[in-house]
Amino acid sequence: MIKFLDLLGINQQHKEELKEAFERVLDSGWYIMGKELKQFEANFAKYCNVKHAIGVANGLDALILIIRAYKEMGIFRDGDEVLVPSNTYIASILAISANNLVPVLVEPNIETYNIDPSLIESKISDKTKAILPVHLYGQLCDMESISIIANKYGLKVIEDCAQAHGAKRWDKQAGSFGDAAGFSFYPGKNLGALGDAGMITTNDDELAATLRALLNYGSHIKYENKYKGINSRLDELQAALLDVKLKNLNAETAARRIVANRYLSEVVNPKIVLPNVIDQNAHVWHLFVVRTNDREHLQKYLADNKIQTVIHYPIPPHKQEAYKELKHLSLPISEKIHGEVLSLPISPVMSKEEVSTVVRVLNDY
Repeated sequence: MIKFLDLLGINQQHKEELKEAFERVLDSGWYIMGKELKQFEANFAKYCNVKHAIGVANGLDALILIIRAYKEMGIFRDGDEVLVPSNTYIASILAISANNLVPVLVEPNIETYNIDPSLIESKISDKTKAILPVHLYGQLCDMESISIIANKYGLKVIEDCAQAHGAKRWDKQAGSFGDAAGFSFYPGKNLGALGDAGMITTNDDELAATLRALLNYGSHIKYENKYKGINSRLDELQAALLDVKLKNLNAETAARRIVANRYLSEVVNPKIVLPNVIDQNAHVWHLFVVRTNDREHLQKYLADNKIQTVIHYPIPPHKQEAYKELKHLSLPISEKIHGEVLSLPISPVMSKEEVSTVVRVLNDY
């Protein structure tokens, strides 16, 4: 079986360094908010070319805390609206509603799967306070157009970078375009922990200070609570393991691009719609997503040929039971995408032979 994602193989590349990091944390006797976290935050901030990187427990918390911090700072209020792509993973929308703000769904561009800037202005109201672009599948959104709109209307830009670690455009990294950004280090991400973990990046000093209190029970000083905060801390062990893997992220991205470029150049079956790449540097290929009219049949055919695939994502957010208040919306582009997408195997440890097999089987379909 050709695995969709060989997590064991990815982490085995770094086995000795990961073991050393584990032993270093174990032997330190310090497991929360210590020097390993400080080092990883500093290295990740440098990697993204931002002033602040703030470790949190997971990617969803990263987005929730950014919005919560803006509320504490008096910038957002209950009932304010945040524009968000209608075909994103549910976490992007959960972060908005968890803060008693209102998600306003904007259709994506069918070519890039990212939020369509040409549709944004028509969704802006006097309650709109932010745009939350999601760099879906690893490709950067059109941040230049989004920034122009945000500046015109005085809106915050909160990047969802959960799938875009290392994506770059105009010498700017994902996580440095907006006012703030949330990253996930879920194990399957391009930079994945050995458990759950997340990060917030920003150049805003006040926002960073507010976030550091909110994630730690609302406290800057132990037992003195400024806010009704939560416990969302990136622990020492995950920070140490992620710091090992960060050093190899660019090399692993290059390996992903080799696989993706082979798919793009060698898959020629007209039944399969390949991704549209705007800029190679702006795409880190977290997922290689194709579309087809008969997805279930194609997925079964690939499984019969021992090729594992995943559907990201089968149900659009406005059709989820959790958001039944949105079920009346007509979002045909999102519904088409969710009904046709299929993610092919891609990872930095895929062999040339495995890629060749996937290509051959797809072309024979």
